[in-house]
Amino acid sequence: MDNKALFDITYGLYVVTAASGAKKNGQIANTVFQLTSEPISMCVSINKQNFTHGIIREGGRFCVSILAQDTPMELVGLFGFRSGKDTDKFEGVQTITAEGGSPVLTEHCIGYLECKVSREVDLGTHTMFIGELSDARVLHKGKPMTYAYYHEVKKGTTPKNAPTYRGTEENASQENQGQDARVYRCPICGYLYDPAEGDPEHHIKAGTAFEDLPSDWKCPICAAPKKSFLPQG
Repeated sequence: MDNKALFDITYGLYVVTAASGAKKNGQIANTVFQLTSEPISMCVSINKQNFTHGIIREGGRFCVSILAQDTPMELVGLFGFRSGKDTDKFEGVQTITAEGGSPVLTEHCIGYLECKVSREVDLGTHTMFIGELSDARVLHKGKPMTYAYYHEVKKGTTPKNAPTYRGTEENASQENQGQDARVYRCPICGYLYDPAEGDPEHHIKAGTAFEDLPSDWKCPICAAPKKSFLPQG
């Protein structure tokens, strides 16, 4: 069986948020789907170990913020590679509140969908929360970020708790793209700095060797310092 066939399934990239009392959190997710149109129902798949999972259960709602293509990697890293158990992910992030109380991202977000949970499906490591749409709004015009765009253009990686984590196969494919140059890996999120591509989002031109990066340069996904990167090959 060739698991690489799964790589061609298309997804979007979203921030799924939830609130319960004073607690609130959000995380990156790509397994978000509309299931029915009458009534409109949606589902999300959330790892049981994630802080957001417990808050969705307690609050009985989840909200999907639809990310735009221009979403900076720092925002993806904040919600995708840090835990809400010890980080206030909303500090410094502009938000509004949906009708059901869920926080909604307004920066780099083209719209949101809030749902009231109607059913849970146990998937082993994950829970699929199914909910009926209770609030929705278009915030900005723009193109939604697809999972393919995130990987191929943004050079993003996948958290290990994600349903679509590709493991060593994903990392190997990224390394092969830069096999003619010395690349450096972030030990936290797996991001690979490839000198042939640079870091254009942070004005690092293609052809810039890792050694020539500014000393205060950080991983564009999880903000790990330059000194923590490890050479590959």
